[in-house]
Amino acid sequence: MSFRCGIVGLPNVGKSTLFNALTNSSKAQAENFPFCTIDPNEGVVPVPDLRLDKLAEISDSKKKINTTISFVDIAGLVKGASKGEGLGNKFLSHIREVDAIIHMIRCFDSETIQNVNKNVDPVRDLEIIETEMMLADLESIQKRLEKKKKKTIEDDQLDILQTALGCINNNKSLDFLYSKYEKKNLNKTGLLSIKPKIFVCNVDEKSIKSGNEYTKNFIKKYGETNTIIISADTENQINLLEKEEKTNYMKMIDLKEAGLDSIIRKGYEILELDTFFTSGSEESRAWTIPKNCTAPKAAGVIHSDFEKGFIRSETVSFKDFIENNGWSNSKINGKMRLEGKEYIVKDGDILNFRFNT
Repeated sequence: MSFRCGIVGLPNVGKSTLFNALTNSSKAQAENFPFCTIDPNEGVVPVPDLRLDKLAEISDSKKKINTTISFVDIAGLVKGASKGEGLGNKFLSHIREVDAIIHMIRCFDSETIQNVNKNVDPVRDLEIIETEMMLADLESIQKRLEKKKKKTIEDDQLDILQTALGCINNNKSLDFLYSKYEKKNLNKTGLLSIKPKIFVCNVDEKSIKSGNEYTKNFIKKYGETNTIIISADTENQINLLEKEEKTNYMKMIDLKEAGLDSIIRKGYEILELDTFFTSGSEESRAWTIPKNCTAPKAAGVIHSDFEKGFIRSETVSFKDFIENNGWSNSKINGKMRLEGKEYIVKDGDILNFRFNT
């Protein structure tokens, strides 16, 4: 499985610049006027993983296949988007299709890059976007509840929608729903406001290391847990450099981690994802799974037949695989385990599935 992150925010906050940096492309226009992006751009990016590099080396694999993440550059929203202002409803529909939302927030001053508001205020800007998404959810909930007499809504969905409506009417965060309902049922609702969020504060280069007054005010309100400080323009420039130049430049500006790595790491955290590997002479490959995934479900990520006919999995931890230099020595030294249908796959496990077709 892969996951999709939608980059949202007000116009001219750096969404398309970030998209270009993350996907190392120039697919997204990055012009200095609102609504430059009309149709969403999408880029699929391999997820860097040093563990996979090591496995491919040990197994002398002919191919190395990373798991992937998709980034979707969604056009700028404005106040009133839920009522069709700007290019509103079309863009809100694009957000429904992603697994997580990257809120791109302007935290820089500029005399050349237009700001749709009179001043820079990241807290206000996020509140505008979140309000528009909640208003869109309110309209969606009301329309769906009006149809309940036609029995087009399942009972579990009906209860969620009614609770969500109560939260909105009482100015209560929809995050409350996570304490009451299963995540898989919440995902079926298509509600925008409950999608996992990453807050990306877009700063100038001099503010990358320590942030600035804008980021401090934002973090004071929303906390550090899901907040990342990035200079999208700097990230874009770095990606134009050769590998050695890139490393040297990052050291010079004291940038310890590329923006792509920061966002992917945070994305895996908020979406509660793990990685397992398959490794042999033909290929070493990374696979993305939900946390607490059973071995048969993990097998199903590779192919549905693997899950249907699952017998057991040959399992080695990443640490043991490296220390024993591959499958053969891991088996000889008693580090390979045979795990059944109840086994919960651990992050970094190397698996080989046995199954009947």
